[in-house]
Amino acid sequence: MEIYRAHVLVCGGTGCSSSGSAKLIERFNEKIKENDLDKEVKVIRTGCFGLCEAGPVVIVYPDGTFYSRVKEENVDEIVTEHLLKGRKVEHLVYTDHATHEQNANKSLEDINFYKDQTRVALRNCGVIDPENIDEYIAFDGYRALEKALTQMTREQVIEEVLASGLRGRGGGGFPTGLKWKFAYGDGSLGQQKYVACNADEGDPGAFMDRSILEGDPHSVIEAMTIAGYAIGASEGYIYVRAEYPIAVQRLRTAIKQAEEYGLLGDNIFETGFSFRLHIRLGAGAFVCGEETALMTSIEGHRGEPRPRPPFPAVKGLFGQPTMLNNVETYANIPQIILKGASWFSSMGTEKSKGTKVFALGGKINNTGLVEIPMGTPLRKVIYDIGGGIPNGKKFKAVQTGGPSGGCIPAEHIDIPIEYDSLISIGSMMGSGGMIVMDEDNCMVDIARFFLDFTVDESCGKCAPCRIGTRRMLEILNRIVEGKGEEGDIEKLEALGKTIKATALCGLGQTAPNPVLSTIRYFRNEYEAHIKEKRCPAHHCRNLLQYVITDKCRGCTACARACPAGAITGTVKQQHHIDPAKCLKCGACMEKCRFGAIIRE
Repeated sequence: MEIYRAHVLVCGGTGCSSSGSAKLIERFNEKIKENDLDKEVKVIRTGCFGLCEAGPVVIVYPDGTFYSRVKEENVDEIVTEHLLKGRKVEHLVYTDHATHEQNANKSLEDINFYKDQTRVALRNCGVIDPENIDEYIAFDGYRALEKALTQMTREQVIEEVLASGLRGRGGGGFPTGLKWKFAYGDGSLGQQKYVACNADEGDPGAFMDRSILEGDPHSVIEAMTIAGYAIGASEGYIYVRAEYPIAVQRLRTAIKQAEEYGLLGDNIFETGFSFRLHIRLGAGAFVCGEETALMTSIEGHRGEPRPRPPFPAVKGLFGQPTMLNNVETYANIPQIILKGASWFSSMGTEKSKGTKVFALGGKINNTGLVEIPMGTPLRKVIYDIGGGIPNGKKFKAVQTGGPSGGCIPAEHIDIPIEYDSLISIGSMMGSGGMIVMDEDNCMVDIARFFLDFTVDESCGKCAPCRIGTRRMLEILNRIVEGKGEEGDIEKLEALGKTIKATALCGLGQTAPNPVLSTIRYFRNEYEAHIKEKRCPAHHCRNLLQYVITDKCRGCTACARACPAGAITGTVKQQHHIDPAKCLKCGACMEKCRFGAIIRE
């Protein structure tokens, strides 16, 4: 066994890869070899570390030095100074947004972004090489599968998952153990059954499942194999977006490695249990995140939802009993089996056990992947972990649950993040997208954005979703264009409630949520758009008016920048904008050096 005095971990997730981390790895290997360190130092490509805002990320162990925004030209200095001479490169060490402190003498767990997190589903992301099964095994990989197959009955496995309190992390929050129990049925082994994984992550701003598949694919493979044993299934399908090429490639590699090690395939651990996994690529249809539409797509048909009942546990893939969970749900399973239900249920709240992964984005300093115990206050996520709002702006709201969720206003910033509390204020957990908004965001336009996405992604099978959401979008488009009418708010509410009650699947039933929640908490903004033809956030272009104030020095920069010739005035005199000619492009405001131009 090779022993190294230092390991250089380089993020190989999609975010850092798009910023050139592959070139960093190549350069590290070159320079390490040039300095005769290749027998002392090993470079490892990992999955996502979580702190995407700081990428590309490089961590040097055993000291745990966290380098951020590393460029190819920085590699030589890190190798020469840190790896060869033992001196940290201070100017590359990560600096905390909130405290402006470097972590040069801190462990990773002491950084504000990480110290309040509890990583269960993300436990191996950023820690191991996802394409090396030996590293997964070294971190207790496949021990849970061995325990389940050799020490537990199928009923005991299901009871352990039930006792843990794990609820589906894909949005609905249905008890995972109960779903497994339904698929188990009477326990007979004669009928063909299937296990499926929903990796069709379609919410705007969401990348939780992608990061797990990129950073720890074996955890999902192990969990699905355990699920197959529990319900009596011999085959499984992972339905993953084709837009996730890194995740797909690492999944394929992991499945091949597991088969070579005898951890997938026939007679696993010589117990007589056999299980095989298949990958199916989705074409990017949001509706295929709905379980019955997903199964229809796996079968080779157009992805459209089916009426329920019968539920998939009774009649799913190819008409056979099928158990479906999403990536994050599965990622928790090996730890629950290995450490026990009581360990998992000790985290979180009474009705929301364990942890939850969120993709934190939008108007926030520390964008990235966060895993927190259920019940953590929203304020802690926004300010302690997220580092607050950039540029000193005020926190206005956060959208959770993507197009299916709702907006949580600043007045509820201390709400605990758990299934029931979010539903009580008109939002939902969803799969884990968390988009932060500040004072410059128009909530009417936010609702319009999400509804536009839903209309575009509707499969069109049922009239409430196909027609009703489009009527709602037409109203919202009129409002943001300054053509709103009295009664539009009431029409939106009536349409939204009707669609929620009559749409065929979860996509249609939750589509009105962003509109209804913004009306609930930001009705004044809707009224300002409709009655005053004004956007309080100064965002909606058709409702904007640019005005030059008495701060104007008459430098003529704004007039020269205006493409429409709408600005007049003489040198050293206050200029003026003709509203009839103004294109509202903002070029004048960008050019003004004196802050003399405002939007009203």
